[in-house]
Amino acid sequence: MDRSTAEVAAELPERGLHWVKEQVETALSETEGYVREKPAQSLLCAFMAGYVLNRLPLVRILAGVLRLVMVALRPAILIYGAAKLYQAAQEEE
Repeated sequence: MDRSTAEVAAELPERGLHWVKEQVETALSETEGYVREKPAQSLLCAFMAGYVLNRLPLVRILAGVLRLVMVALRPAILIYGAAKLYQAAQEEE
C-alpha cells in the first residue's frame, strides 16, 4: 500500500508522543528497580539532587527551556499544517 507523504507527516507527532511515553515508562521502571535494590544510596542521591536543585536558579532554567520549546515548536507546527494542507488538496482531486 502506497501512503502519501502527508499521511506519514501527519502520523509523526503521534509516533513521537508514543516513543516518548515508552521512554519515560522505561526510565521509571529502571529507577524503581534501582531504588528497591539500593534504598540508602537512592536516598542519598535524592538528597544531593534536591540540594543542587535548591541552589540552581530554576526560574531562569525553566524560562530557557520554554524559549527553546517555542523556537522548536514553530517549525513543527508549520510542517504539520503544510502536511494537512497537502492532504486536503490530494483529497479534493
